[in-house]
Amino acid sequence: MNNFENSRNLVKTAFDHGITHFDLANNYGPPPGSAEELFGKIMETDLKAYRDELIISSKAGYTMWDGPYGDWGSKKYMVSSLDQSLKRMKLDYVDIFYHHRPDPETPLDETMGALDLLVRQGKALYVGISNYRPAEAEKAISILKQLGTPCLIHQPKYSMFERWAEDGLLDLLGKEGVGCIPFSPLAQGLLTDKYLKGIPEDSRVATSGVFLNEGHITPEKIEKVAKLNKIAGQRGQKLAHMALAWLLRDERITSVLIGSSKPEQITDSIKALENTTFSADELDEINRILK
Repeated sequence: MNNFENSRNLVKTAFDHGITHFDLANNYGPPPGSAEELFGKIMETDLKAYRDELIISSKAGYTMWDGPYGDWGSKKYMVSSLDQSLKRMKLDYVDIFYHHRPDPETPLDETMGALDLLVRQGKALYVGISNYRPAEAEKAISILKQLGTPCLIHQPKYSMFERWAEDGLLDLLGKEGVGCIPFSPLAQGLLTDKYLKGIPEDSRVATSGVFLNEGHITPEKIEKVAKLNKIAGQRGQKLAHMALAWLLRDERITSVLIGSSKPEQITDSIKALENTTFSADELDEINRILK
């Protein structure tokens, strides 16, 4: 099966099961831009009639092209990037446009001003930020509020194994009424039963190893995964279901982003919604394991 047909099956499976939010970025690939191009083809072949039912998001902030305006957060980069993304996806607008990461060189007022401009131009309905730490996020949220284009949502890396969002960010988002949609909720597959008996040949570690490699799969980490897996079993869940439910139990979490390479991974992840309630004892035990 070619890349287009595989991607088409994933998108159609998600849509057919009630998932209407599709999250992209200018640099998703490889090569950069190819994910948006694929999605644009799928929009044309399968989803065009349902555009008004879809939430489509994209981002800019990582390296997209060579030169001084192909990275970070300048107004020129942000505007040019979204124009290119819309062409690749064959869209008139995106529902949410994110700044993908803080820029240490460009003034935050300029980057947030670019997001505001793009909304006023009708190229995005809402804006968000991603990978912003609490202090940076607070400033960005304040600037956007003053501009009249409020920050809708923040996209942090957050899972049982990646909990920096709990150090002030979630409290800030709750106070400001900004949504939160974690990415990598399964820690690139670590928070599943996939690696309990070694590294499968079709796993991300064996095939790409970009974000997860053998160095991450330590005996200590696998021991924690095994203990978490036992709790999940006692709850009548798979570990992946429990890991997603653990995030969704928090009312400050709007949704979670699952990255799937097979249709059955999508349908399996949906089962996490069957039980998102945790007892105090379960949460205490999970925290003890994760320390």
